[in-house]
Amino acid sequence: MKTSSDTAAASPSSATVRKHYARLVAAAGALPAITCAVAHPCDETSLGAAVEAARLGLLKPILVGPRARIEATAKKCAFNLDGLEIVDTPHSHASAAEAVALVRGGRASLLMKGSLHTDELMHEVVAHATGLRTDRRISHVFIMDVPRYPYPLFITDAAVNIFPDLTTKADIVRNAIDLHIGLGLGEPRVAILSAVEQINPVIPGTLDAAALCKMAHRGQIKGGILDGPLAMDNAISEEAARIKGIVSPVAGRAQVLVVPDLEAGNMLAKNLVFLADAGAAGIVLGARVPIILTSRADSERSRLASCAVAAIYADYLARTRPVRA
Repeated sequence: MKTSSDTAAASPSSATVRKHYARLVAAAGALPAITCAVAHPCDETSLGAAVEAARLGLLKPILVGPRARIEATAKKCAFNLDGLEIVDTPHSHASAAEAVALVRGGRASLLMKGSLHTDELMHEVVAHATGLRTDRRISHVFIMDVPRYPYPLFITDAAVNIFPDLTTKADIVRNAIDLHIGLGLGEPRVAILSAVEQINPVIPGTLDAAALCKMAHRGQIKGGILDGPLAMDNAISEEAARIKGIVSPVAGRAQVLVVPDLEAGNMLAKNLVFLADAGAAGIVLGARVPIILTSRADSERSRLASCAVAAIYADYLARTRPVRA
């Protein structure tokens, strides 16, 4: 199932073993397959991801899109669609609406983006009357598998919220903490990133970092250990933290990196992928169900890891939060 885009996305050593992803895929494979509405899987990348996730027992896909296009893509790529349900729709807008409706109606516990624009799918997700909104702000988390880092590394938000304010950042942190716990990774160490590790009024992100840490101290954010502002070096390097004289349970050992804005997060994640041979699985949180946002630039392993993360988290939510407002 490897494509030219996989080759492009693979950094210098595509043979790198994704130890964290391997564990996630194995854990998801041990669970009952989660039903997932796949919106408009009409190209090789998105349809292939759904078919492979089904083959591995990670997901039970419902393919929502123009039947003729889906079947033509499957024939061209030699994908086996036996046993997979197809809901026929005329175009991508209808595919997004119908996939969201399947989730609202309880037929699916996950939502996955196919070969349509992210904005098309998210427009249906956030629709007030027919969407999947909750009282949380929607945010994105990259789950990075970095060869030289001992923990799965979460980066948030690098795909949904462009310039989040303090209230939005609080939900971004809450979503990431819930995911970390839901994946069985325990209470996360959360670093609120900035360019510096000292509070400086001319750098608004440092003020937000301080406020988020105080919110955690007062119980407004629960489940994680927060510290910030921290610069990138002293968030992930114990030696850098020691040199700077930072004494913290988070510094040098962060598991979640909260970036000040989308541009910073997107550049950080892509730097790790293309310069450090990291994998980047992605998931959207804060809606009624987890949402898998795959990209044509994702490697096959990253797409499967995204499916595994979503399946494990959906199973966790079903067991711990059977009703979500």
